[in-house]
Amino acid sequence: MKIETYIAQLLYRYQCVTVPGFGAFLTEIQSAQLNESTNSFFPPKKTVFFNSRLKNNDGLLANHVAQAENTSYGTAVNAIAFEVQNWRQTLEENGVISLKNIGDLRLNSENNIIFSPNDQINYLSTSFGLSPFVSPMVKREIFEKKIEQIAERETAALYEDEEVRQSRSYLRYAAIFVLGLGVTGSIGYPLYQNQIAAQTLVVEGNVQKKVQNKIQEATFVIQNPLPAVTLAVDSAKVETAEVKVMPYHIMAGAFRSEANAKKAYNQLIKDGYNARMLGENKHGLFPVLYGSYATMGEAEKAQKEIQKGENPDAWILVENL
Repeated sequence: MKIETYIAQLLYRYQCVTVPGFGAFLTEIQSAQLNESTNSFFPPKKTVFFNSRLKNNDGLLANHVAQAENTSYGTAVNAIAFEVQNWRQTLEENGVISLKNIGDLRLNSENNIIFSPNDQINYLSTSFGLSPFVSPMVKREIFEKKIEQIAERETAALYEDEEVRQSRSYLRYAAIFVLGLGVTGSIGYPLYQNQIAAQTLVVEGNVQKKVQNKIQEATFVIQNPLPAVTLAVDSAKVETAEVKVMPYHIMAGAFRSEANAKKAYNQLIKDGYNARMLGENKHGLFPVLYGSYATMGEAEKAQKEIQKGENPDAWILVENL
């Protein structure tokens, strides 16, 4: 039985999948990332880690295997144990095993298991269908050329405006009139030149004024602007949103009697722990926690101190409570 297939299926839904007697595969969500040097964008993802110290059977993998294989829970537990034995034998002989869609497990010089995750698989279901992509750089020169082309078209259209056509008609009549005066004497030619120059200045001035007005209207004037929106912020919701997620918990024990659970909880509070007592679970037990932590690193550090001091069996529970 290739149980790595069932482990991969569970990693999409859970933060921790424990392989009894071998170790646990943990996940941590990473936000979307941007590599500015290559203009590469990466979607949010679940990063997979491995912890060889979490070996207790929490029933998750065995139940899933039993349902998938349509067999009993005991048979699934035995099949997992047999597969774990094969993993250990392969590690001892080859020094490495590859778990499909999960990653590679190797033995280092100190005979500890080192895990290298498969970066091609994203176990974050909300990022399904998203893949990394590279955005081409925006070239400013192309944008500036388009602006110049638009300005040229606006200028050409303005020359066909009514006011320009009227000015041209006036110039034609003025030319005819001045030519008539030229028949009577040599004084007509200088007058014609002065009229042409004056009308040319008027036409050029009107055209430039039209161009400037069009550019300003297209660039800066916003017709029917939207009204300002005032948002009311609920300070209580803001405080709630800022609560830090702490999914890593150190278990002190689980008690059949609620009175014993309260007694253990009160003793941990007296000892200075930020303890918690949970409600009755599906097994009829009342769990008691030493404390909760935001990252696995913080939880492991606290676990070591607790195991050295008073409880060698303290273990880490990964769950959003």
